[in-house]
Amino acid sequence: MCGIIGIASSKKDRTLTDVLVSSLARLEYRGYDSVGVASLDEGGIDVRKAKGKVVEVVKRKKINEMTGYLFLGHTRWATHGAPNDQNAHPHIDCTGKIAVVHNGTLTNYKELREELESLGHKFRSDTDTEVIPHLVEEFVKRGMDSFSAFKAAVSSLKGSYAILMIMEGERRIFFARLDNPLVIGLGEDNKNFVASEYAPFLPFTSTVVTIQDGEVGFVTPSSVYIEKDGKVVDVNDRIHKLNFSVISASKGGYSHFMLKEIHESPLAVKETISTMLSDEAVVEASRIISNANRVFVVAAGTSYHAALFFTRYLNLSSLTAIPVIASEYSSYKAKSGDVVLALSQSGETLDVKMAIKKFRNDGASIISITNVIESTISRESDVKLYMRAGPELGVAATKTFVSQVASLMILKSRVLNEDTSYLAKAPQILEDAVEETEGKMKRWSTLIDFPSVYYLSKGIGVPLAMEGALKIKEVAYVHAEAYPAGESKHGPIALVSEGFPVIFVNPGLDELKVNMEEMKSRGAKIFSISTVNTNLTDNEVIVKSERDLEPFALSPPLQLLAFYVSVNKGIDPDRPRNLAKTVTVE
Repeated sequence: MCGIIGIASSKKDRTLTDVLVSSLARLEYRGYDSVGVASLDEGGIDVRKAKGKVVEVVKRKKINEMTGYLFLGHTRWATHGAPNDQNAHPHIDCTGKIAVVHNGTLTNYKELREELESLGHKFRSDTDTEVIPHLVEEFVKRGMDSFSAFKAAVSSLKGSYAILMIMEGERRIFFARLDNPLVIGLGEDNKNFVASEYAPFLPFTSTVVTIQDGEVGFVTPSSVYIEKDGKVVDVNDRIHKLNFSVISASKGGYSHFMLKEIHESPLAVKETISTMLSDEAVVEASRIISNANRVFVVAAGTSYHAALFFTRYLNLSSLTAIPVIASEYSSYKAKSGDVVLALSQSGETLDVKMAIKKFRNDGASIISITNVIESTISRESDVKLYMRAGPELGVAATKTFVSQVASLMILKSRVLNEDTSYLAKAPQILEDAVEETEGKMKRWSTLIDFPSVYYLSKGIGVPLAMEGALKIKEVAYVHAEAYPAGESKHGPIALVSEGFPVIFVNPGLDELKVNMEEMKSRGAKIFSISTVNTNLTDNEVIVKSERDLEPFALSPPLQLLAFYVSVNKGIDPDRPRNLAKTVTVE
């Protein structure tokens, strides 16, 4: 996820850069690896960009001194290519007369790049985005007008995108959208905006025009043109007024980033699946794991719960996979022929870094899955994989958890030579689970009024129960413990008294009914999040799933329950006490 902004003005006003810089600052939460700006005036296109925060790059590159009629801005969250100056957006063509900013992931960029290079195009970066200006350049060479060349380039792309483009000699900003957000702001004084979201331009206008998937068009200082499949869209039907603040707009209208990111999970998982299935590094990683003597899967917190899925699948297939809590790495010894799979959403978790250093010294090979391009852990790995879920602002991992599970399921299926087509349904299962359970979890949150709670499950549901318990501890400060349901009889059941809440996470297992009856007979208040109907409690939510996709159905209600319990208690779930997004201390 990156942030993009375009401004089209009839006046070459120096205050436009102030507008642009403030807009970029409001977009920075969408990406904070690097920043870039392109301006267009009579002298042509001026591009200034660099790795760093908005305030740093604006000062270093003197962006406030830029002038023009058209401006593009970009805040980057790296998905292809390291976060550095040359990979920062905007990207230009060979002539420097076309500039592009892009949010999304192009799955066929390697083939397009090879074709363009064979035609003589010279590339300056390692990004997928750079193929776009070169494609437009190529189509213009073949005699197309600028808009036709832009549409031809867009039709050549596979993947997801929100694209803005400016071209020398044009007083308009071209745009295209597929699976990534883009909205137009209609300003005063012949000034229009187009951006990833409302927040960057909301201080200047609250009149907006929505852009839908598959649409292309352009904005000028005084007009908007949109078409889809060659048919012109009536822009007047799309105009409406917003009635929320800049702060709420940056959260997409949601009250908290945690809730926003739960709702972003389907798109995050879709991006993870589409990019990892086309990543050659996944093939190499699966080959190494298939030939390993043992696989140590090293992780902490939420990542460790995701690791338990992977090790379970491999162990059921007679491969030796050992889950390792990263801080306990000194209790294990690897040797030559072993493989370490390191999991860290930030790529900077200190315990994981210490573990892979030790295991490398023991002779093991290192594979990593992170969400941050060229993080420390990825740089120290023999094979680096990226889940590309986009930045996550809430401290509690939500969309990154399900993206991590998706990454591991792809890797597992590659190792075991399984068909991966079943994963195509994961984003829709996630979306349905969020939409169909949110209201019920909001109601349940008022019923969780006991100082402690148990989360019980069996089999594949146990890691989910552990994750559910962790979430409600993290953001709602409720003491919660997760157990395999059968283990609850060996001690934990002694704490159960009248009204004690017990949440069953049921991935379709009939044998959990016995455990539910046991808890119910002791006076427990039973809650069930299940893929099947048990008819044993009034507090039951049924989520739709398919075989092997249960984590995507069961995760959203667990996350939503923790969120709403937190909010009901007056706690900020985005910034829970004593916790940080990245743990960089022992």
